[in-house]
Amino acid sequence: MKRAIIAAALFASIGAVNAQNRLPTIPPDQYDADQKKAAADFLAARKVPVAGPYEPLMYSPDMMSLSRAMGDYLRYKPAIGTTLSEMVILITAREWSQDYELVVHYPLALKAGISKDIADAIVQGRRPSGMSADEEMVHDFAAELIHTKRVSDPTYARVETRFGRKGAVDLSGIIGYYTLLAMEMNMARYPVGPNDMRFSRIPQ
Repeated sequence: MKRAIIAAALFASIGAVNAQNRLPTIPPDQYDADQKKAAADFLAARKVPVAGPYEPLMYSPDMMSLSRAMGDYLRYKPAIGTTLSEMVILITAREWSQDYELVVHYPLALKAGISKDIADAIVQGRRPSGMSADEEMVHDFAAELIHTKRVSDPTYARVETRFGRKGAVDLSGIIGYYTLLAMEMNMARYPVGPNDMRFSRIPQ
């Protein structure tokens, strides 16, 4: 009942939240020449129109295109694999209270093979129990880098032994990339739809 009341209050406030969106989505028919090129490149690379965090980034089309290109690798082809990368994305989004990223990547993490218990613990800000060795080392690496701004020798060594130096670089890159997207969306007050107002704002 308490969660339902909180959710209802959040839904009622969506109009106010959306009204505060600092960087409203630019209609494609209003793109300038640089934005048209960036949108065309996005469509060619992702096979879908510009959406999500890339919408506010369209106010800086060169940055949007460079960010998208980095995401093409870090999201889809990282050295640690896409299952663990989805876990890292959830950890990063949770740390930044970025509801849009949580809403999008929670089901992707489940589909990729992260258990619901682990995904739920991350969303709720808890250290998951029952993690595999790979999940635990990646979780600890991400948590240390985010919280202490460093990675200890033992934690780094576990990742390098398992995934190589490339893996350590890619893992750090995923954290940095999704931090960038979270910062941009939080700054822009990028809205989350009415069916998605959950996770970080609702106690669970």
